[in-house]
Amino acid sequence: MKYIDEFQDPALARRLLDEIRATVTRPWALMEVCGGQTHTIIRHGIDQLLPQNVELIHGPGCPVCVTPLEVIDKALEIAARPDVIFCSFGDMLRVPGSDRDLFQVRSHGGDVRVVYSPLDALKIAQQNPHRQVVFFGIGFETTAPPNAMTVHQAHKLGIPNFSLLVSHVRVPPAIEAIMQSPSCRVQAFLAAGHVCSVMGTREYPELAERFRVPIVVTGFEPLDILEGIRRTVRQLERGEHTVDNAYPRAVRPEGNPAAQAMLADVFEVTDRAWRGIGTIPGSGWRLSERYRDYDAEYRFSVEGLTTREPAACRSGEVLQGLIKPHECEAFGTTCTPRTPLGATMVSSEGACAAYYLYRRLGTTPTPQEASPVA
Repeated sequence: MKYIDEFQDPALARRLLDEIRATVTRPWALMEVCGGQTHTIIRHGIDQLLPQNVELIHGPGCPVCVTPLEVIDKALEIAARPDVIFCSFGDMLRVPGSDRDLFQVRSHGGDVRVVYSPLDALKIAQQNPHRQVVFFGIGFETTAPPNAMTVHQAHKLGIPNFSLLVSHVRVPPAIEAIMQSPSCRVQAFLAAGHVCSVMGTREYPELAERFRVPIVVTGFEPLDILEGIRRTVRQLERGEHTVDNAYPRAVRPEGNPAAQAMLADVFEVTDRAWRGIGTIPGSGWRLSERYRDYDAEYRFSVEGLTTREPAACRSGEVLQGLIKPHECEAFGTTCTPRTPLGATMVSSEGACAAYYLYRRLGTTPTPQEASPVA
């Protein structure tokens, strides 16, 4: 299969691992930005195959995980209203709010529907002109363009009963916030290839230069990850700190100009809260003044909510790369995919979900005990 089998070749994986081992002379700590990359790393045991002095720190790049509790609670409040059809991708339905999730809202009579595209929600709005239809728009730069396009279409077609609950975040400000943290141990980044396929790489050279960290744009298959690590370690060993595109089959320096134009038309940059991390200046989008009537927060005036994070949940530390999931006392005991305390356990890109799914429950075999990528 094109671009699947080719990037899961065990023989090529061994060659890349040999090159990494031959290059490394000292300890290095790398952060993979994207949760999809985290799942590839844990599923294939890449972190266990690397030399022991190369550490992979899991970044906050799971869009479900970083959606703040306040926004989740606003979604739950809106979804419970009898005049609302609340639409979302399926991965948001089990994310816990302060006292319930969207599945529980639906079980109590809320009209909560799983859709596969924001345009599906727009179609539902056309079919139900006497009800309000809200789409839960979350994610990084990857999912923002189709959500922006849907709002643009609603405006163009004059569909007044559609709105977007926005919780979009941006990667470059998050990298800046990570590097400015007093507890930061990150010495290099594996940047998310799908984000760069939309936005290009122009925002990264300034970060690489200012913080003197290599930033390597990386894909999501095992060999993509290993090649990204190889290039990153080579820069670290040479004392270099540049932006390197290791994902040229999908990423161009200029990104996708049409998608960027749509984002510039519909959204404007704003400060955004990240769950478990806090507010990062300029790290998100909101609907621009022209499209403010399609903003669900503005339309429904959801204010005055009191949020409560579970005291036992340490997902904020996981999202900041301060601990590994199995170092949380609740992991695998009081916090499981069936009884999650935080979004990192239920999201398909969450680090806690990856550790639980692939049975990383606390022990880590040495590279000699681990099997090659297969």
